[in-house]
Amino acid sequence: MTLMQINAEIYRSLGAIAEDEGLMKRAAKYLKKLATQKEDDTLMTKEEFFARIDESLQQAKEGKVKTFTDIEEMNAWLDSL
Repeated sequence: MTLMQINAEIYRSLGAIAEDEGLMKRAAKYLKKLATQKEDDTLMTKEEFFARIDESLQQAKEGKVKTFTDIEEMNAWLDSL
């Protein structure tokens, strides 16, 4: 589907709900959410997220972890970052 076709589909769908204020509010809220996601370069896809989880689990299996004896030690390490 081309960008032009997608735009036409969006406008057709908006036309179908244009008389319903509740639906238009929901559509506007969702579009705002999508726009925010596009602007936020810190977001990652589900695939990227689960790949990072898998990598962390593998590192833990290999013993590449940081352990602390108490919370003060952990806080000191965090403060050093």
